[in-house]
Amino acid sequence: MQALDAIRVLDFTQMMLGPFATQLLADLGADVIKVERPEGEWERDLAMMGEYVDGESAAFLAMNRNKRSVALDLKDPRAKDALLKLAATCDVVVENFRPGVMDRLGLGYADFKAVRDDIIYCSGSGWGQDTSFAREGRLGQDLLIQSMSGLAASTGRDIDPPTPAGTAIVDHATALTLANGIMAAIIARSTHGIGQRVEVDLYSTAIAMQCQEISAFVNQGAEYRRSGSGIGQSWLSAPFGIYETSDGWMAIAMAPLETVASAVGVAGIADFDAWTERDGAKNALEAIIRTNTAQHWLDVLLPAGVWAARVRSTKEAVDELREQGSDLLVTVDGPAGTPIELVGCPVSLSGTPWRQRLAPPRIGEHTAAVFGEVLDDVSLANLVGDAR
Repeated sequence: MQALDAIRVLDFTQMMLGPFATQLLADLGADVIKVERPEGEWERDLAMMGEYVDGESAAFLAMNRNKRSVALDLKDPRAKDALLKLAATCDVVVENFRPGVMDRLGLGYADFKAVRDDIIYCSGSGWGQDTSFAREGRLGQDLLIQSMSGLAASTGRDIDPPTPAGTAIVDHATALTLANGIMAAIIARSTHGIGQRVEVDLYSTAIAMQCQEISAFVNQGAEYRRSGSGIGQSWLSAPFGIYETSDGWMAIAMAPLETVASAVGVAGIADFDAWTERDGAKNALEAIIRTNTAQHWLDVLLPAGVWAARVRSTKEAVDELREQGSDLLVTVDGPAGTPIELVGCPVSLSGTPWRQRLAPPRIGEHTAAVFGEVLDDVSLANLVGDAR
């Protein structure tokens, strides 16, 4: 038994925003039917660090487990008719094409609502469906959104160029927002008997991610700027930040400046104002912290109640998960049948846990099986003859 056993999702998404959201639904038990072009979703060809895993993109493999793949030419009327017939058996439709594309294909909200009145139709986009940026035809992509929303300009030291996050953080956050919106719509249909549209976009999510900073900015009238010493968030005071030690780096988060200074043995810290002189205070602390190892300072700071941690590489974090036998790493059969490792579902449910059921699908692997549920033999032969 899984939480979303009874839910079927027709998934037209590609790249990260949509596929990561629909994988979360699939992990929790939904039957997610991934609709791809005959040549496959665009991300299948995205090399990660210039390489592939058994000829497949590591990015695609990371976000498409527990799904079934059908491959169709969406411009073919037979494909459209078959998809609308299939949609009558589906609870949710998800797409992240540019605004207007699905309507032009005859696969917009009104088209699906005509075959199932309580359908939940979900759209993810870069700039929204009807905003000024969307009407300009701007392409929505994570780096562009980080840049336009202020996220990149808020990251790093004030002497550095604007710095994007080390992963597609807005794509990730918007995928979680999309999954949350879908869950809310499913509950609303169960409670109120209605279907509806669900819309999310990267830009709105990037703005929402800065709710603390924007609240302070608009209500206090001061625009917070990056620090020169590497305090990680523009609105925080010393001692918050990343510190160099003799054998690497460590982070200090929420703690009174005086507590940290006393623990590490820095004199004169009371002369600094934690906010207006935050760079001077942080530099004074770092001058001492640089003289010993990260572990030494953790042994000093943690017993004093200071929130601190060593800065680790992703490889170190993954190696530790392997050593612990964590279920946050799962092993599945890859495209060539060889085992590959993937990051598991981060949601833990005690009564209806997530399960690894299906490996990431090959292009159109399930076309015949899926449409065999809703088409007669002649219609299926006509459709599948053109699909991979």
